[in-house]
Amino acid sequence: MDRAAYEIRRGRVIGVPTDALYVLVADPFNLQAVGKVFASKAREAVRSLPLAVSDVLMAEDLAKELNSRFYILARHFWPGPLTMIVPAAAKVPLKVTGNTGRLAMRQAKSPILDALMEKMGQPLIATSANLSGKPTISSGIDLFAEMDGSVSLVLDGGLCTGPGSTTIDITEPYWRVIKEGAISEREIAERLQAN
Repeated sequence: MDRAAYEIRRGRVIGVPTDALYVLVADPFNLQAVGKVFASKAREAVRSLPLAVSDVLMAEDLAKELNSRFYILARHFWPGPLTMIVPAAAKVPLKVTGNTGRLAMRQAKSPILDALMEKMGQPLIATSANLSGKPTISSGIDLFAEMDGSVSLVLDGGLCTGPGSTTIDITEPYWRVIKEGAISEREIAERLQAN
């Protein structure tokens, strides 16, 4: 963990396992590191990079504002495989938001991510470990092989075969699922209607 935190502080990209596949982790406040994440995924700069947060308080600090939907869903699905898109606070670099001013955040069920955020005292970029458009990598050894040269370190947690995180945009008057994963649209709708 010390080595991982050291690499992140140096502006490097590392790979770690979570409850929903492997992710690439870097410092969102280091623009050089942000650029490396985009480059390692061959990702278009107009697409935002999701951030891992350790709790709702950290999410509040990163968001311009949070609506009641956010709190209902966070209370029910966090920590877990739900990524929510919210308006970003001014402190979040525009480059991280893909120049949209909107931020995707998730509190994962991941002891490794939690320990790294605690060690560094900040949120971290946690985006799927893959080349854009390709399947997410599910083992540490494959991640190292496929992204060799793009990542400085991989924390190998064996095989991660979750269905991935569901991404929901809650910035508009009407919420919408951008990418369905472990949590179904129906589960989200039921939770929001119950309140």
